[in-house]
Amino acid sequence: MGAEAVPTPQRVLLLGATGTIGQATARALLARGHEVVALVRPRSGVGGQWAQGDVQRLLPGVELRVGDVRDGGSLARDAFRGERFDALVSCLASRSGAPRDAWAVDHAAQAQALRAARGAGVAHFVLLSAICVQKPLLAFQQAKLAFERELVASGLRHSIVRPTAFFKSLSGQVERVRRGRPFLVFGDGTLTACKPIADADLGDYLAGCLDDPARWNRVLPIGGPGPAITPRDQAAMLARLLGRPAPLRQVPVRLLDGIIGGLSLAGRVVPALADKAELARIGRYYATESMLVWDAAAGRYDAEATPSTGRQTLAGHYERLLNGQAQVELGDHAVF
Repeated sequence: MGAEAVPTPQRVLLLGATGTIGQATARALLARGHEVVALVRPRSGVGGQWAQGDVQRLLPGVELRVGDVRDGGSLARDAFRGERFDALVSCLASRSGAPRDAWAVDHAAQAQALRAARGAGVAHFVLLSAICVQKPLLAFQQAKLAFERELVASGLRHSIVRPTAFFKSLSGQVERVRRGRPFLVFGDGTLTACKPIADADLGDYLAGCLDDPARWNRVLPIGGPGPAITPRDQAAMLARLLGRPAPLRQVPVRLLDGIIGGLSLAGRVVPALADKAELARIGRYYATESMLVWDAAAGRYDAEATPSTGRQTLAGHYERLLNGQAQVELGDHAVF
């Protein structure tokens, strides 16, 4: 958002408010003077660990309403309640990325929200998507991209934000390296690169979409500050912060291929193993594909074409983790 732009207070319905990015987005919306209403489940968080009182302590200043985002009737009855809202900001995302979960949340629930928003006269829909939908090889990417297309086709003013890797996605090996164990990389550790973005910086960017016309009716890839970094760079960061070498252990990508093949075959007999095969495919995707803007004409990822925003760096995040000044709930996001 330009320095001359002054946020106009709006009434915003926020979906996915209990995730770490949803929480950051709620804080950013409130800081800009918006009124925020969030639809939450009776119990939220990983494994339903939070009751409504816990969520209210996490989101002070946000009006909580209890309902089911996957149910169009609940959205209308429990979220909108026949009231006026200027905008809907959706940070919804499936937890596992398994096909059934992905199509239920990343597509169907979002589509329900879009229909309810149009019925309630909402003028602007801000969507948290993902940069990996550029090459949709997985179920959750296909589900997200299908909804992106529906949102664009709806004619509603929209901002589709496609962030690169999150800090929490790159934090899964901090503790193992602290304990002296090697940093795991696929190939030589330079197969992929990304521009990691902090939750707070992403939340601020999402909130800023409401006030910045340059972000309206656009697909917006976005990364954090600084140059793109590889897994090998991440290991070097940890080594500098710890003041000692962080040895690498190289893992061949073909190992994942073997796991995927075995689970896929077994999944024909045991359905639960089919979901595990999809999780392994997700792991392989992140092991071999960069989270940067894809230049289809050149057939490569382009770090220079990947916009940056925010101030927080991954190195600073690692330092806070190592010093005990920050914690991260990895959930289903421990990707290396």
